[in-house]
Formats: sequence, structure tokens, C-alpha cells
Amino acid sequence: MALLAERVFEADREGIGAMTSFVIAQAESRGLPPRRLPHLELALEEALVNICTYAYREPPREVTIRLLEEGSRFSVELVDEGIPFDPLEEAPTPDLTADLDGRAVGGLGVLLIRRVTDEVHYRREGSRNVLALVLKGEA
Repeated sequence: MALLAERVFEADREGIGAMTSFVIAQAESRGLPPRRLPHLELALEEALVNICTYAYREPPREVTIRLLEEGSRFSVELVDEGIPFDPLEEAPTPDLTADLDGRAVGGLGVLLIRRVTDEVHYRREGSRNVLALVLKGEA
């Protein structure tokens, strides 16, 4: 995949709007279909809220956003040096059939990310968590 852009942000919930704007502007300029932009924004916001809220125990807290492209595949990699956490394996799978009162907390965000993207990948690179959100232009 070709690296389109990379930028480091403070991992703070107040900065999520700026992070999302950065990604959406790049996605638009690379021709991601307009109907896919809300999917990307939703998945990105959910993942960033989790990073900003749970990844770090103390400052400094940063998230690097890498934007990559290969053919019609547009990929956003969210890189943090927080607590090791694979959301695809460690987040609970929500029981959508249970009453709200009987449901375990957590897991809906990861489910949402999986449903609005074409692919989601996690890997650990040394001391870094890397979560990749992939959208295909033709979807």
C-alpha cells in the first residue's frame, strides 16, 4: 500500500473532530465515494474515542494516523503506544438478543466498526497498537 499522508495528534477526545476532518479530507481527495464517507467517519470516531479514553494511563498520549491506498482500497491506520489491546479479539461480542438491562457493557463499538467498514485489522508493532480500517471504493 502507498502511504498518502501521516500525522501525529494528541490522543485527546477534544481533538477527535480535527483528526476526523484530516482523514475525511484525504478520503475525499482520493475519490472515496461520498456514500462511504459517513461509514468512514463513524468507524473512525468510534475507534478514536476508544484510543483517547482507554489506551493510555498517563500523558504523553499520541495517536498517529496513517492514510494508505492500494487500488480502490483506502486504509486508515490508527497507531498508539498505549496498553496492548486487540479489539478484534479482546472486546466482548455483544448479545444483541438480550434485554438492555441484561447486556454486558462493551463490544458494540467494535461491532459497529466491523459493520461499516470492509475490513478491520489489528497488529502489534513493537510497543504500538495498529488498528487498520479499510474501505473499498466500489462498495
